[in-house]
Amino acid sequence: MKAELHIQTALRHTQTYLKKAFFTPPFKVANITEDKRAHQLKLMLMSSSPGVLDGDDYQLRIDLAEGCSLELQTQSYQRLFTMKRGASQRMHVQMEKGSSFCFLPHPSVPHEKASFSATNQIYMADGCCLIWGEVLTCGRKLNGEVFQFSKYHTVTQVFINKKMVIKENVLITPATMNLSAIGQLEGFTHQAGLIYLNEKEPVHELSKTIMAYLAQQPGILFAVSVAPVNGLVVRLLGQHSEQLHTCLKTIAGQLPQPTLRQSKSVAYEP
Repeated sequence: MKAELHIQTALRHTQTYLKKAFFTPPFKVANITEDKRAHQLKLMLMSSSPGVLDGDDYQLRIDLAEGCSLELQTQSYQRLFTMKRGASQRMHVQMEKGSSFCFLPHPSVPHEKASFSATNQIYMADGCCLIWGEVLTCGRKLNGEVFQFSKYHTVTQVFINKKMVIKENVLITPATMNLSAIGQLEGFTHQAGLIYLNEKEPVHELSKTIMAYLAQQPGILFAVSVAPVNGLVVRLLGQHSEQLHTCLKTIAGQLPQPTLRQSKSVAYEP
C-alpha cells in the first residue's frame, strides 16, 4: 500500500494551528491539544492498519511555519510484519525560522523476516528547536522472536540552512551481524536515540542533568554527546522498550523549547 501524509502548521496570534492535513489510508490525524490557548500544537498520528505490511510505502511531510511549535505523537507501537519484498518510509520535515518540533514515536517492533528501510530528512532554519527520538526493539521478545527480522535500516539527516550537521545511520541485519559482540549491542536487546538541537540553551549543563537522570535508571547503558552544533545526541541500550521510551519522554520534558517571544535568533555557526 502506498500512503501519504502532509501536515502544515501556521501561527494565529500566539497559537500554532493546523493549517492543512492531507492523508490517505491508513493514516489519520487528531488534534489532542488540551489547552487551546497554548502556543504548542499537539497532534496524534493514527493508523487504521495493524502495522507496516509487505510492500507498504509511506511518504510523510511536515511543514512548520515561522514561530510555530508542534509536538507529533503516535498512537501505538509500530509493528513491522513478516515480509518478502520489504517496506519503506520517507519523512521530510521543513522548519521555518524560530519553529519547534518534537517527535518521539512509540517503539518499532520488527517481526520475523521483516525488512524495513526509512529515511528522515529534517531541514531547519535559524532559531529552530528539534527533539527527535527513536526506539528499536529486537522483535516480539516474549514470543521468542529475538533478532529474527531480516533488516532494519534508518537514515536520519538534519540540515541547518541547507548544511548537513547530523547524520545517523542505523542498520541491523541479524543474519550477517554478531549483535552480542563488543562494539555492537553486547547482550542488550533494545536501543534508543534522541537528537536535541537548540542554539540558545547551555547544552553542557543539560548533558549533566540528563546523565544524572539516566544514571539512576536500572539495567541500561547510555551515552550523551555534544553535537557539532549547539545540541545533544543521546544513545541508550536496554532490555525493555517501555523503559527506553519513558526515558526519552522524561528527557524531552527536561529540554527547553523556545517560546514565541524567543523566535528571533542569530544564525547557527558549526
